[in-house]
Amino acid sequence: MEVRASPPPSVSVGGGGGFGAGRGDDSAFSSFLSKGWREVRDSATADLRLMRARADSLRTLADRELDHLLASASASTPPPPPPLAAGAPIAELEFVRTRIQPKISELRRRYAAQERELGRRVLEGWAPRGAGGPARARVDLSGIKAIRNAIVSEADGGGRWRRAVWRGDAEEEGKEWEVVRMIRDGIKEFERRSQSSEIFEGLRSTGELVEKFKSSLKSFNIESQGSKEVPPLDLTEILANLVRQSEPFLDQLGVRRDQCDRLVETLYRKQSHSLSEDMSLLADDNSSDELDLRIASVLQSTGYRADDGFWSEPAKYEVSDNKRHVAIVTTASLPWMTGTAVNPLFRAAYLSKGTKQDVTLVVPWLCKSDQELVYPNSMTFNSPEEQETYIRNWLEERLGFESNFKISFYPGKFSKERRSIIPAGDTSQFIPSREADIAILEEPEHLNWYHHGKRWTDKFNHVVGVVHTNYLEYIKREKNGALQAFLVKHINNWVTRAYCDKVLRLSAATQDLPKSIVCNVHGVNPKFLKIGEKITADREIGAPSFSKGAYFLGKMVWAKGYRELIDLMAKHKSDLEGFKLDVYGSGEDSQEVQSTARKLDLSLNFFKGRDHADNSLHGYKVFINPSISDVLCTATAEALAMGKFVICAEHPSNEFFMSFPNCLTYKTSEEFVARVKEAMDREPQPLTSEQRYNLSWEAATERFMEYSNLDKILNDEAAKPGLSGSRKKTRRNSQNQLSDIMDSGLAFAHRCLTGNEVLRLATGAIPGTRDYDNQHCVDMGLLPPQVQHPVYGW
Repeated sequence: MEVRASPPPSVSVGGGGGFGAGRGDDSAFSSFLSKGWREVRDSATADLRLMRARADSLRTLADRELDHLLASASASTPPPPPPLAAGAPIAELEFVRTRIQPKISELRRRYAAQERELGRRVLEGWAPRGAGGPARARVDLSGIKAIRNAIVSEADGGGRWRRAVWRGDAEEEGKEWEVVRMIRDGIKEFERRSQSSEIFEGLRSTGELVEKFKSSLKSFNIESQGSKEVPPLDLTEILANLVRQSEPFLDQLGVRRDQCDRLVETLYRKQSHSLSEDMSLLADDNSSDELDLRIASVLQSTGYRADDGFWSEPAKYEVSDNKRHVAIVTTASLPWMTGTAVNPLFRAAYLSKGTKQDVTLVVPWLCKSDQELVYPNSMTFNSPEEQETYIRNWLEERLGFESNFKISFYPGKFSKERRSIIPAGDTSQFIPSREADIAILEEPEHLNWYHHGKRWTDKFNHVVGVVHTNYLEYIKREKNGALQAFLVKHINNWVTRAYCDKVLRLSAATQDLPKSIVCNVHGVNPKFLKIGEKITADREIGAPSFSKGAYFLGKMVWAKGYRELIDLMAKHKSDLEGFKLDVYGSGEDSQEVQSTARKLDLSLNFFKGRDHADNSLHGYKVFINPSISDVLCTATAEALAMGKFVICAEHPSNEFFMSFPNCLTYKTSEEFVARVKEAMDREPQPLTSEQRYNLSWEAATERFMEYSNLDKILNDEAAKPGLSGSRKKTRRNSQNQLSDIMDSGLAFAHRCLTGNEVLRLATGAIPGTRDYDNQHCVDMGLLPPQVQHPVYGW
């Protein structure tokens, strides 16, 4: 800032008659004026010094900014600009060095000289004129106002300096303003011309920074995946975390926070595990942070991701694109050749052919001790991955297309008394929340007898149950069967109503459950249809199609039709003289069944169980299945697909097969004998194309999509806007509001009861199945249940 000053103008103050004529009065008046003049001078001098100080500070700031600009422009070597702006920054810097810098130096010299002249002239102008002063002091009080009005400020945005000029020499002022204007215009032009190149360079550098950041994340992820196994938390670390979580409680007992922190540090320092360098840097020698990182590393090594808690409202899957997620949860898995292992596997394969949904098959994992009891030929697997490979290879041999679905496992235990697999822990937790859209529960009552976890209908948008087994028929055959069947009947009603939106019953032989409808949604393996087509082709060319008589195939337990078969054969032993029946099966009751047949001297030949598609079974003409405990016998459908005769009881479980001409049913034992003789005397009829299609999994999948409402859900027909639809939905919600409240209450009560181990054991649960055990943790890489669901915490 530059200030110019001229000697202050004077104002004549003359004595007149009004003031008196005495000398004493003149002296007093002169003294008064001198005192007033000194005060005005001192005040003006102080103001000028303050303005000079402020001008100095602004000048220093401006000099510093200009020096920094020039130094950085001359010292730095910027990277080469993009081709479109090549040479522009260099020319601009050259313009600053050659034209602007000399004018700035000249301006500084003129500024310093004028500042010194300003100070001198101001001080001389305010000094007294002569000793004692004239009798008439000339003071122009408008000088202060002139000083104020003489300052002119020129501002050009943040970071640029101000300049004030005293009204004076117009020529010098014009020259100085011309220099300042040139500097200002040059800087603006420099900024404007370099704007595009700077933006381009900034974007390019930003892009490189983002790419480096992404690559660092990838390398970090790869490093994490390939890192060594993280040791589990030891006792001292668990105690340290326990003390830290208990600080609010300990504070109420009088234990100060600093004491808790020291205790945590002491416990944690006793056992130190090495973390990565990045974690160590983040921890910064803080025990609490290091403990957090230690726990996080252990959780990350297990792949655990916490879902919503029980008391929080679970976040349901939201459809973000056209893909939906279908999870098929079943109670058995290959190589156990049972309906609940085979049929859900084919359902997953055929549903995965659709383009609107992704499919995951969730099957139980058994520890080796249980595998030896369940799987045939003492077959065992060391890991879920090994069993998944076996399942996929088995399916690939039987499908005519490549399946595209995932296989996941949940912990299970085998019950010898119930001859079935019981889930251990919360099965729903093994389906991630991001995929919890549509659930298909194969045997929903079985899955939920002892289910102690999230409500399926709370986690999933739509839950469909498929009933495979007539449990009441099995239970009635046990000791106190009537009472047990009564209790199980109501428990089944309870759990299916609480956990399912819709239930599909394969036949009317099953229990009439809430929200249920009867429909056969099972098909047969395509391999059996091909066998039937080959047999039909052989018959057309005159080749022999069936070279063997009758056979029966099924798991060798009394409830699977073996009791009915032995009773029929024993009762009509004389009527069926010369008739021999081959029996294929393995199971818990094998020795007892075979010994009973030998005692009765029945014409039954026993063989080990085998796949129904085995070549040794193709030549049989008649399949006999007297079972009435089945819901929908898979072996019966497979025999019909191969073009054989099927002899079965006239029972609701066989209602679907009665429409096929090769299905021969009986009501009495006498009719059984007549059907056997009829089948042995004539040849079965070839299947038509429509009959073959009705047995296929394509037709079964269509029926499943229709009766489960999955076709409407996947096509979003229910979600299409419309006034009538909105009214219907509102009316339905109002009608079912009370029912929904009751269902929620039933689910909550069921969760509370299944959480009590005494009640679980009293109702027949396997001990320790509320949570999975340590062997499951080892086999499946799971966190211990007490870590997944801690009981203690604040």
